[in-house]
Amino acid sequence: MTNFLEYVTMQNMLPRTYDNLDKWLQKGKVVVIYGPRRVGKTTLVNNYLKSVKQKYLSDSGDNINTRKILSSSDFSQILPYADQADLIFLDEAHLIPSVGQGLKIIVDQRPEKKIIATGSSAFELSGQIGEPLVGRKWTLSLYPVSQFELQKLFSAYELRRKLPEYLIYGSYPEVITAGTREQKIKILREIADSYLFKDLLTFEGIKGSNFAHNLAKLLAFQVGNEVSLNELAQTLQVNIKTVQRYLDLLEKSFIIKSLTPFSRNLRDEIKSKTKYYFLDNGIRNAIISQFNGLETRNDIGALWENFLTSERLKLQEYAPIYANNYFWRTWEQQEVDWIEEREGKLFGYEFKWSADKKSKGREIFLETYPEASLKIVSPENYLEFVNKK
Repeated sequence: MTNFLEYVTMQNMLPRTYDNLDKWLQKGKVVVIYGPRRVGKTTLVNNYLKSVKQKYLSDSGDNINTRKILSSSDFSQILPYADQADLIFLDEAHLIPSVGQGLKIIVDQRPEKKIIATGSSAFELSGQIGEPLVGRKWTLSLYPVSQFELQKLFSAYELRRKLPEYLIYGSYPEVITAGTREQKIKILREIADSYLFKDLLTFEGIKGSNFAHNLAKLLAFQVGNEVSLNELAQTLQVNIKTVQRYLDLLEKSFIIKSLTPFSRNLRDEIKSKTKYYFLDNGIRNAIISQFNGLETRNDIGALWENFLTSERLKLQEYAPIYANNYFWRTWEQQEVDWIEEREGKLFGYEFKWSADKKSKGREIFLETYPEASLKIVSPENYLEFVNKK
């Protein structure tokens, strides 16, 4: 562990899939990197810029003058700004009103320029960058550090040994490099309290965080189970449309990820309910204030399922793997936790913390979908699931 901490201190970075941005930087394209706050977007680009030989401009949406120029739609202001360098790095770009239009002007009028823009979920929530840059951007999503990335530093043995830490504290960069349990918890609480709902509260006219936090807390206790919108609405004393709106906002804010049911053949397959997972186990545990060890927990199954789901989603982004994701369950509680529909085939996975735990749906699923494959993912073999197709 000491060597790892020394590495991070010396290099100011963790191994990330997008370490080398050259393959995405093209003339006439904006590379947009977005994702949750505090996952290392700025660090990623700054470390890349250390190797850049061409003239570059590193700027931020925090800069009032930059906001004024790029939101002006004024060619006489924007083009001289762009002409300062061959490569433009715009950090916190989501803070600039109509930033997409400003970048579009640069791309159209100065197609030889290379541009990197980073931002949080505000890009997705505000819709300010998507439409103006249609056909003019590459979008890269950066998440908390993945097992896929950590295998560059750690052996399979070391990753399995550290598995309880990932299940409890997750994998935000600061959390991984923190030296003590107390530091990890402090960082997670700070992220959950100060950053997690920031974008969600800024946009869509939302005034307070209590409702969003209470909804996320209810979801945290239901990881791995189908969620009833009626029950959520009744518990929170709001209408279903309000619940649906906030669920959408939580997902666009990179806090949760929804998983819908797979259904084709059986009448009693669940077709309408949805599962929700958190993109980071540590955030899930921070929301419910549970950081005790695995040996004393009664939610280890939920932790394992959430961890594997989030890690597989990261792998799909980084590898990449192009797939439609589902869960499968019948009203008789026969289930398969994760199904990928890719390459014209079905690939099923059951998540078992205890490998000897009996399956409730294996035989029925394979009888119903004989063309599918089905594997059990346990602590003994999970690295294959989170690191390979």
